[in-house]
Amino acid sequence: MLPIRLLTAVPICDGHDSAINTINLELIRHGFEVIYLGYHRGAAEIVRAAIQEDVKAIGISTYNGGHVEFFADLSRLLHEAGAGDIKIFGGGGATITHADESLMLSQGTDRIYFAGTPLTQMMEEIEQRYGGGRLTAVPQGASQDVAFSRALSGAEEGEGGGAWNGPRFGSTGRSRVIGITGPGGVGKTTLIDELVLRFLKSEPNGRVAVLSHDPSILGKGALLGDRATMIYSQNDRVFMRSLGTRGQAGGLAPTTERCLRYLRSAGFDLILVETVGIGQEAAPFGRDLVDKTMFVMGPDYGSRLQLQKIVMLDVADLVVVNKSDQSGARTASAEVEQRIAANKQGQRLYTTCAKRHRDKGVNELYQVLMAVE
Repeated sequence: MLPIRLLTAVPICDGHDSAINTINLELIRHGFEVIYLGYHRGAAEIVRAAIQEDVKAIGISTYNGGHVEFFADLSRLLHEAGAGDIKIFGGGGATITHADESLMLSQGTDRIYFAGTPLTQMMEEIEQRYGGGRLTAVPQGASQDVAFSRALSGAEEGEGGGAWNGPRFGSTGRSRVIGITGPGGVGKTTLIDELVLRFLKSEPNGRVAVLSHDPSILGKGALLGDRATMIYSQNDRVFMRSLGTRGQAGGLAPTTERCLRYLRSAGFDLILVETVGIGQEAAPFGRDLVDKTMFVMGPDYGSRLQLQKIVMLDVADLVVVNKSDQSGARTASAEVEQRIAANKQGQRLYTTCAKRHRDKGVNELYQVLMAVE
């Protein structure tokens, strides 16, 4: 059985994230997989993320007011999409009054927690309310994302024959699958978001899928936070699913292969798979899993001797030195280029600064990726 998944977020015009960070940590210690969307988030993007991530409930922390209308908007949007069985809970210190609570419960909110509620009580209630099996029903008239997301979760558990039988999501007739790995902190998520932006601009009728991995706490839950740092991947033409490693080493989850097979069968034009940040030894992608592999590194890897120890430099199809604006980046790029030239496999180095607007290196990298056959 898959872990129970929740999505947490802070509403638009609210930058108070201290309380939600505390709640997130408690939730993962109790075995939940928590998709954290971050702060200053609108109702529509919260609902989209909750549907795609196939969560049991949405938890909102709010301190700026406007909560009655915001929670009502969440409930309305969930029902309009055919996902009204996703529950909503939340809190806001002293911001939400008991009179507010009564109105919010009548409008579809499931539970409000007030200041002073013990964390142990809160966790016990959340487990009782949202534990158990995942949501499987797809109401008549539900959006395509609802149907696909729940079928994808079924595929993770080995249900449904491993292929999507509904309408195809893409426009090109084939899926390019790119596996992206590298150490933590080198900007993989930002680079992926920039690649998504270029896809959305160049393929007006296409859809892209992102399969993102974060580590699980051994024997417990996971904090899946890549969505919180993404901007362009909130677009309606992007389908994103976050996975915890669930005790498996190497940067991927035990269900990654089944998820990828399902995403391929749905016909997404481009599928980007990001691993957990890896060290020297990991080579997570088999040739049957992805079409091309990309290794992303920063300019601060240490001495040249360290380059000889990085397995992915021997096996990656594309090598990227990101954060090329940092000091030492030119020297690093030259050393990495020498390292991969010695492999004599035709590998090419790309230097990028993913945070830079219209970065030429990211533009070139995207063109190469879309030319993959």
